[in-house]
Formats: sequence, structure tokens, C-alpha cells
Amino acid sequence: MSSTLEERIRDKSALVGIIGLGYVGLPLMMAFVKAGFRTIGFDVDQNKVDMLRAGKSYIKHIDAAQIAKLVKAGQFDPTADLTRLAEADCLLICVPTPLNESRDPDLSYVEGTTWAISNVLRPGQLVILESTTYPTTTRDVMLPILEKSGLKPGEDFFLAYSPEREDPGNPDFSAAGIPKVVGGLDAKSCELAEALYSHAIVQIISVSSLEVAEACKILENTYRAVNIALVNELKVLFDRMGIDVWEVIDAAKTKPFGFQAFYPGPGLGGHCIPIDPFYLTWLARKQGLTTRFIELAGEVNSRMPGYVISQLMEFLNEQGKALKGSRICVLGVAYKKNVDDPRESPSFVLMEELLARGAELTYNDPHVPSLPKTRHHDLPAMTSQELTPEFLASQDCVLLATDHSAYDCDFIVKHSQMVLDTRNATKDVAEGREKIRKA
Repeated sequence: MSSTLEERIRDKSALVGIIGLGYVGLPLMMAFVKAGFRTIGFDVDQNKVDMLRAGKSYIKHIDAAQIAKLVKAGQFDPTADLTRLAEADCLLICVPTPLNESRDPDLSYVEGTTWAISNVLRPGQLVILESTTYPTTTRDVMLPILEKSGLKPGEDFFLAYSPEREDPGNPDFSAAGIPKVVGGLDAKSCELAEALYSHAIVQIISVSSLEVAEACKILENTYRAVNIALVNELKVLFDRMGIDVWEVIDAAKTKPFGFQAFYPGPGLGGHCIPIDPFYLTWLARKQGLTTRFIELAGEVNSRMPGYVISQLMEFLNEQGKALKGSRICVLGVAYKKNVDDPRESPSFVLMEELLARGAELTYNDPHVPSLPKTRHHDLPAMTSQELTPEFLASQDCVLLATDHSAYDCDFIVKHSQMVLDTRNATKDVAEGREKIRKA
């Protein structure tokens, strides 16, 4: 079976199936199409499938015209029919792995997808999990389900793990341009996965096991979470001392070795950094251990929205205003600049806090025209407000939460009464600096 699949991968006749057509799955699909493969895309959201089949895109940085071209040419076939999983030679799983209410890993999407594959699994298929998860997931959770098919791993089917590495909104790194780590259940599974990705990705790094590949992704994101927590904690300290933390970081990063710049903000957002480290804390508890750095970093980062609110209240108080009844506009609900992805955005926490304290709330985000519904936040339906001089002047304070490049900070400061800047976006504003406070 492996030799037949290996030949199909080598001559690019293998059909690549992508399960989960979101911020990871769609760019991955396009990388394989560009490499010369036909692809079939699976998503349980029929609305997404219908949009893709109509040549439309629901992700800002994915070009709709390109989607339409690929669908018309038969290079990309989106579907919600999971019985068609048997058609693909290689299945790449890119489904969500959120946390549940108790902040434990929620593998329901991974498990559901694996059962769907197991029900139609045929000899000669390669299954690769890309979703971020804790070490042992592929072996201990997926493998037993796939074995229910009656097929033997390493002989009839092949299993690997390769963590997604996607940086939405960063034009310097496409899915094809980021090195890919691959670990297999066995040597042949690893070889097949490496052969597949080598056609589409700039560099492949094979590791000794599934668990090493899984742990690699967790380490990458935990590293960022811990270092962001460090600068967030220093932000609070330095603010108390009257020291600009952003100027400190700019000075420190001139050192050509031993320092990497991380920046503070109003909290953590995105599908990885606020979530993935907690997989390790959960896994550590199962092993009878604690992960003190990770848990402390989580505590520090989760306190940042509250710190911003306290700074806002103090800022308003200096002008003789209370937060209750004040008109507050939040600039940016996407979790990072220049993307339309609001997952786990700290802006939602800020907005909940503002509403709970009686503020008259509005928002603007050039990439998010209407406020999406989320699993963990109960916010009213809202639409992005146009930043006219009249609108800005009508607000008691503008809270800059996401530093989109589209924001003209000179214009915003000029026409606003007060600006609370959580991203140092106003650092180059020359006039009206008395209106600005950093938080």
C-alpha cells in the first residue's frame, strides 16, 4: 500500500483532502494546488461550502477570484459530504481544538472528524493531524478510533502529525513559505508525510515521533505566551514608575544577541497563544506535576483587560468623568492588526467590561463590519461605526485595542477628546499628545 501511495504522491496524482476550511485549511489548500495537486475540501458548515463553490471568500486575505478560478478548473472541490473522505489519498485535519468551560482541552472536533474518517477509511490512505493539541493526542485519541476500521496502521493506512504554522495578515510568511515539522506513527508514515509536504512547503523537518511534533507546537506558543506575560507585567510596573515600556523594549532590541522583542497589549488573542499553553497545564496535572511558569503567564495575561479598564477609569476621572454613561468607542475587535480574525480577541473582554460598568459602547474595525457571535462572550449585535470627525468628537474616549494599519492616528487624535492607546500606535503623533494615554 505504501509504495502505491508513495508513487501517487511523487507524481502528484494523489488527491489531497483538507478537513476544516478556515484560516489554516484554505491557505494549505492553495499551497498544494500551487504545487500541482488536486484538492478536495471538507467543512461541516454548509454556508462556507456554498460560498466557496460560488467563488467567494469569507477570509479577507484569501482572494475570492483565486478561489473561483480553482473551483472552476477542478483543482479545488469544496464539500460538506464527509462520506467523500474515502476519495482522498491524503487527509489533512485542520479543525478547531478549543478549551472547554473548565479550560481543559476540547477534542470533540478532532474526535468527530476521526470517527468520520474511520467510517470510510480505505487501504492506502495517509491521515495527518495539523490541529494544535497536547502530546499523545494522535497516538492515544486518534489511532484507536482509526483502528476501529479494521485496518492496520503502518500497513493499510498511515498516520502522522504536522503542526499548523500560519500567521494571518503577515505578507512575509505564506503557508508554503514556513518550514514544516513532521512526526509519524512509524517510519513509513513519517516518510510519506514528508514526501507529501515537500512538494508544497519550503522546508520539512522530520522528528522522531508524533509526540515530539505535537510538543513542538505547544512549545512555540507557550514561549510566546510567557514572554508576552513578562512584558505585560513590566508594563504595569514601568507605568507606575513613569517609564515608557515601549521605549524600553525598543532600546533593548538593539542588542544583536540574547534578546527577542515581545510587546504588551490589552490581553492575548487568536486561536493559539491564549489556548495552547493550557493544554500543557492540563497534561501536567495528569502527570501529577505543575507548570508554574505557564500558569503564572496565563494569570498575568488574563489580567490585562482589567488593567486597561482601570487605566480608562483613571483617565476619565482626571477629566471629571465617570465610566458609567461615558461614550466609549473601541478601535479594533480583530485579535491582531490587519486581519479579520476575531477569535479569542481581548476586545470582547474589554467590551463586556465596559457594558457591565454602564458605558455607552460603540466600535470600529475596518476588517470586521459586524460583531460576530462567540462561544464565550455575550455581546449585543453591533456594527462598525465610521470614523468621521463628528463621530470621534462625540465620544468621551476612544480606546485603541488593535493597531490596524488603516487607522490614521493623527486624524483620530486630532478629532477625539481622549485616546487610550494599548498598542503604542500613537507613538509618532506630533499634535494633541495631551489627549493620549498609554495603557
